[in-house]
Amino acid sequence: MDRLIWTAVTGMNASMARQRMIASNMANAQTIGFRAEVMRVTPITLQGPSLEARAMTDAEVHGAIMTPGSITQTGRGLDVAMQGDAMLTVQAMGEEEAYTRRGDLSISPNGLLVNGEGYPLVGENGPISLPLGSDVSIGPDGAVLVRDKTNPDAPPQQVEKLKLANWRGSAVLKGLDGLFRVEQGGVLPRDESARVLSGALEQSNVKPSEVMVEMVEAQRLYDMRTKLIATAKELDEGGASLMRMS
Repeated sequence: MDRLIWTAVTGMNASMARQRMIASNMANAQTIGFRAEVMRVTPITLQGPSLEARAMTDAEVHGAIMTPGSITQTGRGLDVAMQGDAMLTVQAMGEEEAYTRRGDLSISPNGLLVNGEGYPLVGENGPISLPLGSDVSIGPDGAVLVRDKTNPDAPPQQVEKLKLANWRGSAVLKGLDGLFRVEQGGVLPRDESARVLSGALEQSNVKPSEVMVEMVEAQRLYDMRTKLIATAKELDEGGASLMRMS
């Protein structure tokens, strides 16, 4: 009885965690470059000198679906969509390197090149700083090009280069901030062959219809585990009734 209740309760907690993950995916179905999160559910049995008394379920978000989203042409010079497995390198809040596919870039009021979430883009020499009011564009290899507005006929000059990294072959984890980091610390090397598509954005790879089905399934599983608690109560009351009769 104790084992049944414990298993059902931990299963309900896992179902609630799954519903929160699905809700996050649903909320980010229109977020540029978003990667749908996936959950790992692990059965755990507590072992000791006596019999195995309880079995529980541990659930956590451990990664993301890395399939690309659809590409939308915007014609804006600072919008970039990564091709293949390339990722943009940004400076996270803790000033460590992190990685993202979100490429809606802009220049902040203090001259930093940032993406739509406000994270500074990292280049060959750290965060990329540009003159305010510059006419900036991004080349296919990630080169940051600046054109002199006073001399429009002059070719644009490269002032920096985005650090484009490839996650293949490395263990990366997705954080609560939506950024990817190397598992157990470290940084990804620059991928010199990586390319970007300028004037375009990659959309979220979340499929709303599939997410809705997952949400219904998660709710039904939660309801089933709730009924297990009621069943355990009925069994307990039945056993107590038999003991009173004896």
